[in-house]
Amino acid sequence: MTEKRPQQVFTLVIEVGRKENDGLPPKATGAALICYASGVDEAEAVRETVAILKQADLAPLDVSGYGTLDERLKNGEEIDEEERALMDRALAENSVVVAQMTPFYD
Repeated sequence: MTEKRPQQVFTLVIEVGRKENDGLPPKATGAALICYASGVDEAEAVRETVAILKQADLAPLDVSGYGTLDERLKNGEEIDEEERALMDRALAENSVVVAQMTPFYD
């Protein structure tokens, strides 16, 4: 029997383009979203996040992974309590939490 791998939370930055009904500001050309996504590995977290964003009428173009909380701490990043709380929520709900959206303008 294979051992079930535990869920982890990955920090992802997803760039999105424009799509009808995407909810972005009218003059924006796209946006960057910081997301915390649960998955057994980063590939699963990316697949789930992209699928959810597409369901929300967003147009994902590019995904950058920044690793798990432990990986980010090992790299010397400081993670505040608010960010940790959002990561905990993503893990508890086995979901994707969009923490921040920054619109792009030309």
